[in-house]
Amino acid sequence: MLSTLIKPRDVLTTVSENATLQDALDIFDNSNFRAIPILDESGQLFRGAIYKMHIYRHQVDGGRMDLPVTTYMRNMTKFVGIEATFFEMFFTLRDLPFISVLDKENHFVGIVTHSRMMRLMADSWQTDEGRYTLTLVTDGERGSLEKAAKIITRYTQIASSMTLNPDNNPRTMRILFTLPDTVNEGMLSKIINVLSRKGFHLESLEDLSKTSYM
Repeated sequence: MLSTLIKPRDVLTTVSENATLQDALDIFDNSNFRAIPILDESGQLFRGAIYKMHIYRHQVDGGRMDLPVTTYMRNMTKFVGIEATFFEMFFTLRDLPFISVLDKENHFVGIVTHSRMMRLMADSWQTDEGRYTLTLVTDGERGSLEKAAKIITRYTQIASSMTLNPDNNPRTMRILFTLPDTVNEGMLSKIINVLSRKGFHLESLEDLSKTSYM
């Protein structure tokens, strides 16, 4: 799965560890990048990343622009192996603009960007076939997800599902179900009524045919 998310090295803009801050600034001034990978002189090994904001601050403070980019190198340990799991990649990426991916010989393969990960999450939630998304508040009982899914699948397939627990409280856990576009209003009403009788509170309902978040 990871390989499908990687932006490969040969299409990336990178800088050598021998490049200057001015070299990096010239790239930033002609692009929309937040950060750029720094590679070693051979172009094979990942060293870290240089951020636009650090160079701008340095320039405003009157700093020398002929210093090497390694002066402000960051994220030296922010990388994953090519065989990393989805969760390892996701939690390493978190709030970074990208993470670097290395092969088994620790050579730089490419990057996975934050925006690519967000698109993947959005695609998995709101599919092309999705019509309605229900947000349910559970009763906190064990097996709530399975129970709600069984109710829904009496009437229709489930396009996607997701659980959220922002309060770290099982009694306020949310379950989000996206239902396919074969579900009409009558079927939707039946599903909601049965879920309500079984203890699931409908917190919100999104009609994806009227609102798109893609």
